[in-house]
Amino acid sequence: MSGLSVGMMAPDFELPTADGGGFTLSAQRGHPVVLYFYPQDDTEGCTIENIGFSGLLPEFEKLGVTVVGVSPDTVATHCSFRDKYGLAVTLAADPTRSVVEAYGLWQQKKTFGRDYVGLVRTSFLIDAEGRISRIWEVRRIKGHAEDVLEAARALAQG
Repeated sequence: MSGLSVGMMAPDFELPTADGGGFTLSAQRGHPVVLYFYPQDDTEGCTIENIGFSGLLPEFEKLGVTVVGVSPDTVATHCSFRDKYGLAVTLAADPTRSVVEAYGLWQQKKTFGRDYVGLVRTSFLIDAEGRISRIWEVRRIKGHAEDVLEAARALAQG
């Protein structure tokens, strides 16, 4: 897991985004944030996850929740990915993996018997004060965005 736990302050960061601006976590204080870290643009699982969050974005927005996807891809790759699938969520680029590493998500992994180091797909629900409210190490992508929305609703209701 990430080394971060529920109740801790989420590490602050600033990253460039596919919309040409930037995203700074501390600037979001006052309302909740969903950060979902995914390995790579335009791969099957990551596409499903991003389409899921994009489809539910209006529901998150009704709750006052900002949703941001973070991957080690570049802004240019994010732009192509966003445009190809009509993604509505903010995509933040972390090609140096500084934020991925600050969240402890660059780890040893094993797939099909092969060991390698990579990003562990993980989502965080951060409350209005900047504290981690929930953490998901995502093993099943389908339905994940709905699970996060349900937790965001519970957080919004207090």
